[in-house]
Amino acid sequence: MASVTAPDPASRASGLTAAAQAAALNAHAPYSRFRVGAAVRAGGQVYTGCNVENASYGLAICAERVAIFKAVAAGARRLEAVAVACIDASPGGPASTLMPCGACRQVMAEFADSSLPVEVVGVGTFTLADLLPQPFTLGDTGRS
Repeated sequence: MASVTAPDPASRASGLTAAAQAAALNAHAPYSRFRVGAAVRAGGQVYTGCNVENASYGLAICAERVAIFKAVAAGARRLEAVAVACIDASPGGPASTLMPCGACRQVMAEFADSSLPVEVVGVGTFTLADLLPQPFTLGDTGRS
């Protein structure tokens, strides 16, 4: 993985970091007790999401995908920036527990180019290329 950079000024200036932290307060996480919030900027608008767990674990959804799907449902198609925050992370705990999962990274790739800044609050800012260097794309399906 690429080296960690300082938090993305665009994320801070747009309020994405604070929006992600606020969204985490709405998480439904009775099983993991790991509340995550995400905020995405698309079309100049900010969309937020939180993780929503379910007793049938496979039905849970991550904060990043909730925020992205809200943006898509509102008509947005290109992500400009992403911020992710976990308000229950252990100080000094492993950064890997805060990073977007593979499914969320792939969904980001569907709606952004490789230079998308993804701020993981408390860890640093990465590009989507850092997080997912070889995404599965429309071209991989044999369609264009």
